[in-house]
Amino acid sequence: MARLHGQYPDDTEASVFYALALLEAVDLTDKTYARQLKAAALLESLQNAQPDHPGIPHYLIHSYDYAPIAARGLPAARRYAALAPSAPHALHMPSHTFSTLGMWQDVIASNLAADAANRAYGASTSPAAAANPASIAGRYHALDFLVNAHLQLGRDALAKTVVDELGPVQALPPSASITAHTGLAAIPVRYALDRSAWQEAASLTPRSSPFKQAEAITWFGRAMGAARTGDIAGAKQALSEIATRQRQLAAAGDPYWADQVGIQEAAASAWIALAGDKKDEAIALMRGAANREDRSEKSVAMENRLSPMRELLGELLLQAGRPKDALAEFERSLEAVPNRRRSLNGAAEAAEKSGNRRLAESYRTHWTAQSGASLSPPAP
Repeated sequence: MARLHGQYPDDTEASVFYALALLEAVDLTDKTYARQLKAAALLESLQNAQPDHPGIPHYLIHSYDYAPIAARGLPAARRYAALAPSAPHALHMPSHTFSTLGMWQDVIASNLAADAANRAYGASTSPAAAANPASIAGRYHALDFLVNAHLQLGRDALAKTVVDELGPVQALPPSASITAHTGLAAIPVRYALDRSAWQEAASLTPRSSPFKQAEAITWFGRAMGAARTGDIAGAKQALSEIATRQRQLAAAGDPYWADQVGIQEAAASAWIALAGDKKDEAIALMRGAANREDRSEKSVAMENRLSPMRELLGELLLQAGRPKDALAEFERSLEAVPNRRRSLNGAAEAAEKSGNRRLAESYRTHWTAQSGASLSPPAP
């Protein structure tokens, strides 16, 4: 694609697809974002001349879809949906930027529109989809964003409507993408973890998937739920399932996802250690998981990680009786993943327990301003 672009430098499509090729080949451990920014520069140079070209803002959103540079993608996100108002993916894509920036109301609007378009398209092409919209696997990625945003604003009842609709879905069609598998797996896990419904998390039903990283999502939820209800044996059993999938991904030559599942394995191990009153070991394991996650970026297959590991580190430090250290970790997590309900909640509790009531109140006020609800401490 570089050679094609070099041979035809004035050809818009050659430039746009060269940018896409760069984005498909990014290194998710490269914190300089070299290829992403190179792609963005190509696309930025084209957008003024062709403001209605749908590929340009689409790939600009992908170029900037990382916390340190996400704000640069906001103009493209604002513009894109209007260019293809009946295309489900075009309606969904702006929420990549909105979600990274913690703009939850915008995430909800974007994905409600995307889901409506997905259902309308499915109904127009398949009687089965018309009769059973939950069978439309293309919905699951956008619905995962929607559930996540509802939860961040405390709209648990609205999140539950999606969980209940998709709950009966067991087997996905053979053509279902990795984003469908991860989205479907993540939705009930988010719903349990973000609400501190630990027994519910421990009882989640695993689904079989050709994508082992999708299976690991459910087992991580089960491990966290069991550990936080004191069921160490159940947590260890779930941990062994996570470890199995980590080994399968490593054996399949997928180092990125092997590492991501390995991070979940370390985090689950940390909470198991805490449940066994091994505080120092638990803190070391959880800090290691957070540091590992910081060294990599999210994948398009799992745009919104289940729980930022640094947020979980803050929660673990609170449980271990170290509120000042916990506050520092919540604040670091909020820098990377802004406006998260549990991080704001945890920061308020940690500040209160550290004797800084003014700071605690500022975090509570912040969440109330974005959600219209009052903030209450998360369950242990």
